[in-house]
Amino acid sequence: MLIFFNIYPIMNNTVKLLIQISLITLFSMNASSQYSTKAFQDNIKTIQVNIVGGNKFALPIIELNSDEKLRISFDELSPDMHNLYYSVQHCNADWTASSISPMDWGYGFPSNQINDVQHSINTTVQYNHYSFFLPNEDFSFKISGNYVVSFYESSNPDKILATACFSVVETKVGVAASVRGNTDIDFSGKHQQLDFSIIPNSYPIENPASELKITVRQNGRLDNEVTDLTPTYMAQNKITYTNKSLIFEGGNEYHSFDFSSIYAYGDGIDHIKFFDPYYHVELYPVKPALIPSYNESKDVNGKFVVNIQNYDNDSITADYFLIHFSVSAEAPFFDGLLYVLGGFNYNQLDNTVQMQFNNRTKSYEQTVLLKQGGYNYLYAFRPKDSKEASTQRIEGSFWQTENEYAIYVYQRAFGQRYDKLIAVKVLQSGK
Repeated sequence: MLIFFNIYPIMNNTVKLLIQISLITLFSMNASSQYSTKAFQDNIKTIQVNIVGGNKFALPIIELNSDEKLRISFDELSPDMHNLYYSVQHCNADWTASSISPMDWGYGFPSNQINDVQHSINTTVQYNHYSFFLPNEDFSFKISGNYVVSFYESSNPDKILATACFSVVETKVGVAASVRGNTDIDFSGKHQQLDFSIIPNSYPIENPASELKITVRQNGRLDNEVTDLTPTYMAQNKITYTNKSLIFEGGNEYHSFDFSSIYAYGDGIDHIKFFDPYYHVELYPVKPALIPSYNESKDVNGKFVVNIQNYDNDSITADYFLIHFSVSAEAPFFDGLLYVLGGFNYNQLDNTVQMQFNNRTKSYEQTVLLKQGGYNYLYAFRPKDSKEASTQRIEGSFWQTENEYAIYVYQRAFGQRYDKLIAVKVLQSGK
């Protein structure tokens, strides 16, 4: 049966205010931190921010003052339920906490208890699924921009368990964009050039170079995102950006695997076996070619979906399996690190997805605990002393690869105290 955790269903305003003050203090102490969707505890898994009733692969962005809502959810691997809360914080364009008061960016109380909690059903790994909606009857958004929501236990609000990021846009300007394979680096080679223009449509932008802040992401990646762009051409009805900063590796199409069923699993999986206490999914190893070729296939640009076949409510019936990734290699790389790159790790290049060389098997290996469903991934190599990873060493890179580019347009006009998000443009590249 479903178990709903609902202690203290009515929290008085004094308690809410005390929690809010505590979280404001915590965010102000970490004002220089750049927030991202991330788990800080090993038992927090599968953080998701989805638009209710929308495309399950859509970016977590809703329109200000619209009927759109976000469903924010995550799992805590534990047999016991806990009294967890969430707190919302407005952020600057660079995802640092903004300095304006919660009263300036929200209506109601931005810190509240998570009351919708359900325990997993018939799974080998026990977990509790927490979820809530934003906006809701306790809180709604007053202004546009970036937002981060933090999760914590009521007994220890200073210890953040995880964070989830999303954006609220008030569309004021248009964005015309295109991607081409002919760049200043190569001609129909390994790269893609993004060109775009902002169309003000009579919306006042007095000084585009100083007012506008642009962020460009390829497939949701953080390591190669582009910021601090300046216009290359400005006219009354068009602000154009086209320069070498907007040249990206084309990469290759993502690998896919689907383990929503242990009996009829999809391509990319060699076998699934149970070794107490986990199911283990062995993926076919990737063997880098001396001359990589373009892997023409359909993918979702690194995203994932939770799913279990022939069961309802996969949020609590999907199990957790250990996924074994491997890349063949005769010797370890001494000039950098190899990672599994994908949305399942929120595109973070950290220790949880860093590949380790196994001299016995002559391969790089990593094991990750994931919830049943369908996933995309790539192998990315990050050279020493670089924050940006490259697909070229393992996957290759090709101009015709289908990639998703997202352009975020922020504005902070003279005298304004926060970064408005005035447009988001999402487009697909590739042949």
